[in-house]
Amino acid sequence: MTMEVELFWSFRSPYSYLAMQRYVDIVAKYDLHINLRPVYPLAIREPDFFERNHPNWIGYVLKDMARVAQYHNIPLAFPNPDPIVQDMVTRKISKEQPYIYRLTRLGQVAARHGESLSFCHAVSFYIWGGTPDWHKGDYLDIAAKSAQLNLSEMEKEALDDAQALDKEIEDNQKALEASGHWGVPTLAVENEPFFGQDRIEMALWRMKQLGLEER
Repeated sequence: MTMEVELFWSFRSPYSYLAMQRYVDIVAKYDLHINLRPVYPLAIREPDFFERNHPNWIGYVLKDMARVAQYHNIPLAFPNPDPIVQDMVTRKISKEQPYIYRLTRLGQVAARHGESLSFCHAVSFYIWGGTPDWHKGDYLDIAAKSAQLNLSEMEKEALDDAQALDKEIEDNQKALEASGHWGVPTLAVENEPFFGQDRIEMALWRMKQLGLEER
């Protein structure tokens, strides 16, 4: 029987991106379905998070994500544009956010159709893999097609049903916290949280203990 787990994930999280390919590879090898549940990043949920955090925090994250990418041979470049509009000097989050609501709602639309892992995997590669102007041209359309979805139909659903989608995204956040964590990426295996791209091997170990088998 296919094992079902949940992955709580954000388009703005570099560690969510750095975890994605490894989770996709696990699904390809094992009889596993990962239900990716997108959440809004901390910049939306807690806009003052960056301003009140330790001054060394952002510098460390930038260095760490670069070495993780190098270690795993994953292409990585700072997004252009950043999914979150933020002054990187003051760390203040802008009130105007033209990208993240669209992206997260599209991710939730994909979740409604059972294709959130495939869609978010493709989109995250464009955002974090060094593609300039990922929000323009055919990039999101190609990502949708790779997940057997139609971007025009997704955009219409995201626009027409924005309020309901935001409620579902809020429910995703509540489910994340109910699993025992609050950050992303977190894989919940029978409600046991495995937070971070550095817990993937341990999550796989636990799933094997619970009966996960190769395809």
